[in-house]
Amino acid sequence: MKLDVVSVGTRMPSWLLEGWQDYARRMPPHMPLQLIEVDAAHPKEPKRAEVEADRLLAKCPPRSRRVALQGGPNAWSTEKLHDAMERWLHDGDGVCFFIGGADGLARTLVEACDERWSLGPAVFPHMLVRVMVAEQLYRAWTISQGHPYHRGDG
Repeated sequence: MKLDVVSVGTRMPSWLLEGWQDYARRMPPHMPLQLIEVDAAHPKEPKRAEVEADRLLAKCPPRSRRVALQGGPNAWSTEKLHDAMERWLHDGDGVCFFIGGADGLARTLVEACDERWSLGPAVFPHMLVRVMVAEQLYRAWTISQGHPYHRGDG
């Protein structure tokens, strides 16, 4: 099952890139984690989020499950992510995780997604969210392996 993080923005600071690469390398061969970047729309674009949504969707393979990263109060626990990953693995198709730019994700893209994943009610820089997603995907995978990396009590 291929995991694609499709994100707005193309100039990730080196410290974030190193974090991303570290977690991507830790993923098992049967669950490769790939970052796909798309250009941000011009700041004066009247429908900036919609333009970016089109760019994001264009990078997602047709049969992939679509997951919108969207802030909000209903955050997923790591265990809930683990359960979702088990379900996705059973389905066999890849998964695209969409991360918006400065204006977030367009409502049309969110509505086109199969699921919405919230990291919580706080607002995070979209470049940092990439690393947080990679870490959580790795952590969720370690649960299924009985690996001591995840020691949460639920």
